[in-house]
Amino acid sequence: MSTPDAPGPRERLLEAAQSLTYSHGMGVGVDALLTAANVARRSLYEHFGGKDGLLTEVLKRATEADESRYAATMDGAGEDPRDRLLAVFDDLEGVIAEPGFRGCRYLAADLALTDPHHPGHAVTRAYRERVSGRLEHELRRLEHPRPALAADQLLLLIDGALAAGATRLKTEPAAAARELAELVIDTRSRP
Repeated sequence: MSTPDAPGPRERLLEAAQSLTYSHGMGVGVDALLTAANVARRSLYEHFGGKDGLLTEVLKRATEADESRYAATMDGAGEDPRDRLLAVFDDLEGVIAEPGFRGCRYLAADLALTDPHHPGHAVTRAYRERVSGRLEHELRRLEHPRPALAADQLLLLIDGALAAGATRLKTEPAAAARELAELVIDTRSRP
């Protein structure tokens, strides 16, 4: 008899896929996912229509958590837009230092999902647009002369710090990205 608090097959599949796709990449096999979730193949198709649907749901779920982290980080920095933006880069240091850190889940997904029409790409694009919009909002509050471009530059620094954090051990990509972010944030109008 199962307990009411025990996760069902759908949740177990999501948890297994979230963990395995981050630690082993999007190419992790269906059999490994089913084994980790302790579910039958039928559950995968009933709940997600197949592996592509599961991967897309995992990405959606991850974006919700990561966007909440951005909001909490920025809100924790107070009301000053400059402080709020730099708090994102301060938080990157902790993200990179987390046990099992393997880089940016979204960049890895975009590189691994070779079909340009895979629904996961729509999720990662929308996520980046929302993060960029959040950054742009703060830059507008600072009256930055080119807030949309600056938001793209900051997002590039975030992606780069996360990639370097996974591939260039014993470096300080978050600190380097923060210094460059200050230059982007503090840009004033050119004559």
